Amino acid sequence: MPLTVAVLLSVASCTGSGHAGAASSVTAAARATPSAAGTGSSGAASPDTGGVRLVPAPAMGPATTASLGDPLFAGLGNGGYDVQRYDLRLTYPKTDPRQTVRGSVTVTARATTALPRLDLDFSGGGPASVLVDGRAATFRHRGAELVVSPATPVPAGAAFTVDVRGFTAKPVAGSAVEQGGAAFVATPDGTALAGQPAAMHTVFPCNDHPSDKATFTFALDVPAGWTGVANGVPAGTTTSGGRTVWRYREDRPMATELVQVAVGNLQVVRRPDEQGVQIRDVVPRRLLSSAGAELAGQDGQIAWMAARVGPFPFPVYGRLAADAQLAALETQTLTIMPRSYLALPSGPRNQVLLHELAHQWFGDAVSPAQWSDVWLNEGHATWYEMLYGAEQGSLRSFFPAPDLEGAMRAVYGQSDLFRRQFGPPAAPASADSLRALFNPDVYTGGALVLYALRQEIGTPAFEQVVREWFGDHRDGVASTADYVALASQVAGRDLRPFLDAWLYGGTAPPMPGHPDWRPDASG
Repeated sequence: MPLTVAVLLSVASCTGSGHAGAASSVTAAARATPSAAGTGSSGAASPDTGGVRLVPAPAMGPATTASLGDPLFAGLGNGGYDVQRYDLRLTYPKTDPRQTVRGSVTVTARATTALPRLDLDFSGGGPASVLVDGRAATFRHRGAELVVSPATPVPAGAAFTVDVRGFTAKPVAGSAVEQGGAAFVATPDGTALAGQPAAMHTVFPCNDHPSDKATFTFALDVPAGWTGVANGVPAGTTTSGGRTVWRYREDRPMATELVQVAVGNLQVVRRPDEQGVQIRDVVPRRLLSSAGAELAGQDGQIAWMAARVGPFPFPVYGRLAADAQLAALETQTLTIMPRSYLALPSGPRNQVLLHELAHQWFGDAVSPAQWSDVWLNEGHATWYEMLYGAEQGSLRSFFPAPDLEGAMRAVYGQSDLFRRQFGPPAAPASADSLRALFNPDVYTGGALVLYALRQEIGTPAFEQVVREWFGDHRDGVASTADYVALASQVAGRDLRPFLDAWLYGGTAPPMPGHPDWRPDASG
C-alpha cells in the first residue's frame, strides 16, 4: 500500500496499529510529506522537564450528538449514549468479491442523556428503515452521520435498541484501497475489513470511536462453498437452499475499528492450542501450501508475550492471510497478514507477527481513550517486537543494530527530526493522513519513551507498570494520563515532569544512563 508510515532506520512500519509497508530508510522518511497541522503553541521550558519545551497535551472536547470531541477526528463518534452490543447481519448474494453486500445491525445502548435525536456514524448506502425500541423512527443522512429521530425521545439512563435495516456496502479493490479511508476490501479470494482508524462506518452504522467498546455477534449469510469468519468464537452454522449462515460471537468488548469479517474462498486452519487459547488461521484455499506454512511460524509467541505482560486476553487467536495491498493490522482475535509480509524471510516475518500479536494486549484489550493516545498501542507493540527481534537474532532485519541498546541509540538519534515533522509521541500534529497519525514518533518514538522509563525506574518497576497497565485496564479504555499516573504510583514518586518531557517535548530530553547520546544524529 502507499502508506509507509512509521519507517525509521529501515524499520518496517505499521499503519493503524499494524505494520504497513516495506522498509524504508531514514533519509526517505525524512523526505516524507509532513503533516498538515503544526504542533500548536509550545509551553514554557521547565527545569523539571530537563529544559524541554512542551506542546499542549491534546484533550477531548465536549461531546455532541454528532461527535465525541476527539481533537484529531472532530466528527468521529457520537455523544449521548454508550453502546453495549452490536448484532451485525451481512448477506453476500453471490460468489463475487466485488459485489454489493446487504446488511442490518441492531445497536443495543444505554442513554447517558435524554435523546430526542441520536446519531450513528455511517456513510454507506441506504438504509431502508430504522426502528428505535421496535417503533419506526425517521432518519436522514447528514455527511457521514445517520441522524435518527425516535418516535418517542429516549429517557436518560434508559437501555434502548436501534435497528438499522437494509443498508448496503460495496468493497473497493484491494490493489487500489487507501487504508484508513475505506474499510471494505475486495481481494481475489473474497473480502475483508480494514477499518482503522476511522473507516468502519463506511461498512455499517456504528459509534466509530475506540472509547465506545461493545460486544458483538455476527451472522454472515453466504453462498454454499464460501466461508465466513469474524472476530471471536464460532457460534454455529446453518446450511439451507444453497446458502450457509456462519455465526460468531465476540463477548469481550471491542472497538469498531477492530472489527473483522472475512468472507470468500477461504479455509479455516486449526492449530494446536497455546496456553489454553484456540489457534486458528484463515487462508485463501489457493494459498494453503505457502501462506499456511508461513503462518505456522508464530508457535510459542503467545507464551513469550504472556510471560512478560500477562495471560492472553481472548479465548481465540489467529491470522487472516490476505492477498491485498494492506498493512498488517491487529483486528481483534484475527490479525490481517498481507501476502507481502508472509513472503518475508522467517526472522522479519516473525517480528511482524509478534508486533501484531502484542496489539491484542495493547490496543485491543486496552484501547486508547482518544486517538492521540495511540502511542500506547504502537509504542508497546514496537517495544516487544524489538525485544523479540533482539532475542531471536533478527533485530537487524529492521534496525541498524543487533541489540536493543544499539537500536535505541539509533532511534534516539532521529528523535528531534521526527518530533519536528510529526509532533511528539503523545501529541501527533495531525490525522489528516495515515502518515501523519501513524508516524515514526508514535511507533519507534513510543518504544523509546518506554526504554527511557525503564532506564529511569529500573527493569523490575517497569515490568510491574506494564503488567498492572494490562491488568487494570483490560477490556476497557485508558489514556496517556492514566499511564503516567500508574508509572508514578509504581515508582513511588511523581514521574509526570519526566514523562511529560518524553511524551510532549518538542525536542527529546536527555536519555537516562546515556549522557553521550544525542537526539539529532550527531552522537
